[in-house]
Amino acid sequence: MTTEQYPKIYLYRRIVQAKLYIDKFYSEKIDLDNISNEAYFSKFHFIRLFKSIYGKTPHQYLTTVRIEKAQQYLQLNKSVKGVCFLVGFDSVSTFSGLFTKLVGKTPSDYTNQYNERKAKIETSPLTFVPSCYSFMHGWTKNSNFGDENK
Repeated sequence: MTTEQYPKIYLYRRIVQAKLYIDKFYSEKIDLDNISNEAYFSKFHFIRLFKSIYGKTPHQYLTTVRIEKAQQYLQLNKSVKGVCFLVGFDSVSTFSGLFTKLVGKTPSDYTNQYNERKAKIETSPLTFVPSCYSFMHGWTKNSNFGDENK
């Protein structure tokens, strides 16, 4: 390895270490100071490097991780207020606003739509399988879905 490559790899590893820190402690009260300290960079240098690698600022990434985790909790029918605090937000209105902005629907609407879709999948699974695929496998509306007619 040449000396020119070493610093880039070393810097990259430090940024990845900070990303992993966000992934692990997303539900905690972490801020830019905590995250940049994890990578041993000044805040402003860290923000530039992080964004150049991940395409988002550390704060944007943290928010994305929290919203993705919130979706998982909402799919388990946890309350919006409970999920808000589980994923590290301090305010239900802030959480709901960011969730709506990133997901395109309110947390309650997301939960309701997820539950409706889940119920439809359980009652009529063939409607969620492309017809060409079900035809190729001999699945019809009157057949046993799991059995392939060969």
